[in-house]
Amino acid sequence: MQQKQRQRLIGLVKKESLQIMRDPSSIAIAFVLPVVLLFLFGYGVSLDARDIPVGIVVEQPDAATQSLTGSFEHSDYFLPHYFSSIQLAEHSLEKGEIQGIVWLKNNFARDLFSQGQAVIAVRVNGIDSNQANLTLGYIQGTWLSWLEKFAEAQGVKLKFPVQMEHRVWFNPAVSSRYFLVPGLVAIIMTLIGSLLTALVVAREWDRGTMEALMVTPLYTGEFIAGKLIPYFILGMGGLVVTVVLAMQLFKVPFFGSLWLLGLTGSLFMLVSLAIGLLISIIARNQFVAGQVAILISFLPAFILSGFIFDIHSMPAPIQVITHIVPARYFVAILQTLFLAGDVWPVILANAAALLLLLLIFSLLVGKKMHKHLE
Repeated sequence: MQQKQRQRLIGLVKKESLQIMRDPSSIAIAFVLPVVLLFLFGYGVSLDARDIPVGIVVEQPDAATQSLTGSFEHSDYFLPHYFSSIQLAEHSLEKGEIQGIVWLKNNFARDLFSQGQAVIAVRVNGIDSNQANLTLGYIQGTWLSWLEKFAEAQGVKLKFPVQMEHRVWFNPAVSSRYFLVPGLVAIIMTLIGSLLTALVVAREWDRGTMEALMVTPLYTGEFIAGKLIPYFILGMGGLVVTVVLAMQLFKVPFFGSLWLLGLTGSLFMLVSLAIGLLISIIARNQFVAGQVAILISFLPAFILSGFIFDIHSMPAPIQVITHIVPARYFVAILQTLFLAGDVWPVILANAAALLLLLLIFSLLVGKKMHKHLE
């Protein structure tokens, strides 16, 4: 009996594998799409601010103002534009030609060292609040760094009420690429798992071959396993491609264990496959199944997983909704493994959540999948 079950399962796996090989879109989604997305996000998308166009107005040039403006010129964060008056700079800011203004008023150096304070005004374009905050932070950092060095060169000791010593953990380079690329692995696996699997049962209904499969001796479990095994292998192949590109091409550090990455990746892939299969069983139409898969798996994974937007900054009701998004847990695992290492409290908590979701969706698939037409 077991021999016959094994033969039936192998036969169904071969059938599904041949369908994958004959369908170029499946191969493209599994191997070409990950490469395209990695290039887009690795090179085209950045949350870092570089070469911010900033206007500089100096009312009374001297050694101090020249030294300070030189700090902006040599910074990777700014692209200085000089203006003879604040009115011209503000006009340029209104037109969007610059993102901020640094205004050094009269007697800047004299006030700085004689009174302990200097008049420096900053204007920032606040349409993009995130960019405005970054610009303000970079201007303040450049100003404080110059102030300390210039005072030391002049033999003047400036008193700061607070001395801050900072250290960045896990991402010392403060590169958004190190943050985005690991999370992108989860997005890619969501696409491969949910989108491709959402089509497998619906395709049988569209082609009219579902009735033929129903009259075979296949058990429901064998049917499900035969459908999922080829896509599981395909998805894990996509995981290998994306991880290798992340580490070799984009030089994202990896401090965790590869075996742990494979184990948690397999768990997440099974959850994605179960979601896709559930969609396929309910939809019974490839077009509808594909659209539903994008709406309930890809978009939530992109927006609500912490891939780009911080979950803790979201409203409380939205934070609650994120708990049913599997990618939320895998993104946390990936970012931990890549940038921090095997932090077991984080890994185990998120893996347990994935295991619970796998159990729930597997039960739903088992309930909805049956061998009759209605």
